[in-house]
Amino acid sequence: PISKRRAINPALSKTSIESAERMLRIRNAQIVTVCSQGEKHKTGKAQGEISIIENGTIVVNAAGKIEAVGPSVDLEQKYAGVTFENDIDGTGKSVIPGLVDTHTHPVWSGDRVHEFAMKLAGATYMDIHKMGGGIGFTVGHTKQSSIEELSKLFESRLNRMVKQGTTVVEAKSGYGLETDTEMKMLKVIHQVGREYKNKIEVVGTYLAHSIPKGSTAAAATEDILTKQIPALVELKAKGEISPEFIDVFCETGVFEIDDTRRILEAGLKAGLEINFHGDELHPIKAAELAGEMNALAVSHLELISDEGIVAMTKRPSYAILLPTTAYILKLKPPPARKLIEKGVPVVLASDYNPNAHCLSLPTVMNLGCVLMGMTMNEALVSTTINAAAALNRSANYGSLEVGKHGDMVLINAPKWEHIVYEISDPPIEAVIKNGKIVYHS
Repeated sequence: PISKRRAINPALSKTSIESAERMLRIRNAQIVTVCSQGEKHKTGKAQGEISIIENGTIVVNAAGKIEAVGPSVDLEQKYAGVTFENDIDGTGKSVIPGLVDTHTHPVWSGDRVHEFAMKLAGATYMDIHKMGGGIGFTVGHTKQSSIEELSKLFESRLNRMVKQGTTVVEAKSGYGLETDTEMKMLKVIHQVGREYKNKIEVVGTYLAHSIPKGSTAAAATEDILTKQIPALVELKAKGEISPEFIDVFCETGVFEIDDTRRILEAGLKAGLEINFHGDELHPIKAAELAGEMNALAVSHLELISDEGIVAMTKRPSYAILLPTTAYILKLKPPPARKLIEKGVPVVLASDYNPNAHCLSLPTVMNLGCVLMGMTMNEALVSTTINAAAALNRSANYGSLEVGKHGDMVLINAPKWEHIVYEISDPPIEAVIKNGKIVYHS
């Protein structure tokens, strides 16, 4: 089904284009473009509406950008005489945009499988945290690991994400809690991101994740403000790291509202945009803070208030929902339906970390539908165009429209919904990054 060949009709006509080779064509497939009018994101009723071309063709040019997308009958003659590096007959198959994972913690070492047994026995997240497990356990191991060790682990995780259709991923620091290890993590994210840019785009985030053992929230905040963020600014200026976002675990007993506000303000001054954790375990009014500070996005939101929902419609701020966390911690899922109905753009993400060990956005979409009452259309929008927008990338990713990067997932099923429906083993035939096949089953 994949070959380098000339288009079916070799005869040129007035509607044909120049015969220079293109990178990719997929023809005769169900092409799910998601958007068709250049939408930045979708909210409300529109979040459940997607654009689909039945029996369609998509062409990616030599620069890796989408050159054409439309009905196969319209594009067949136009591309007569053109050769393609890969020409795929998509009969009986479907194509969706490359998936965008907006919330991951993928740089760490140390195995926490023993904590899963503790959770099954009834221990809560904070119970494990207080016993020295959770983030603290991972911090200890990550501090001891070299850049080379962390890079190998990160690369392995990225490869697994790609196999599940992810072509853009956000990656956080946060398992250092002091300057040297946090900067080490950001260096890993930067260096591996550069090496993997032709396979998956990595977007870096600096995360104030927890309070070091034996410290206080006040002391930890001062360390972040006076040491960690200044070091970040210095290394970013040197080109050694490249974080784009500031994140804080805004939670009762960790960084509460006032400390969170101070850290986020410092991040803004350092040139980072706000995208933080909030309202997960306690209703701490993080969403209200997001509205106050014009945040790009807030993650978790299991316990968001009605006032918080209104506050998030101001910009609007993206609601990054993490059903794997609610699932593994047996929490009440975030109110996806209410957020959508009130006009907040909803995003689904994996929250990949040692606590919620999921690298698969198709699985996340399934959980979003089953646990949170989302439709499959809404779930797809939440992992494509809305997810890209939550990383300031919807101009280039998140839909299959002319001019955008040629990132897509070829599904071995006539209807795209199979990527959500077939739990844990989605029928992904190929993953394509900038028009290049980076994974083939």
